Amino acid sequence: MSLSPELLKILVCPKCKASLEHYAGPPEVLVCRDCRLVYSVQDGIPVMLIDEAQPLDDATYPPTA
Repeated sequence: MSLSPELLKILVCPKCKASLEHYAGPPEVLVCRDCRLVYSVQDGIPVMLIDEAQPLDDATYPPTA
């Protein structure tokens, strides 16, 4: 299940309020380049908890153009 385009337009990083990059996966995630955090998406629901975010690995999630 993928996130709707409407939802992706309004979601921002809960830590810094920057825009997020969507990776359809697997696994489906949202990436904040400013904070260098990765937020998981479980069953089509973004888990936007800072404490549960993972550190960004650029090799796994390279910047989009």
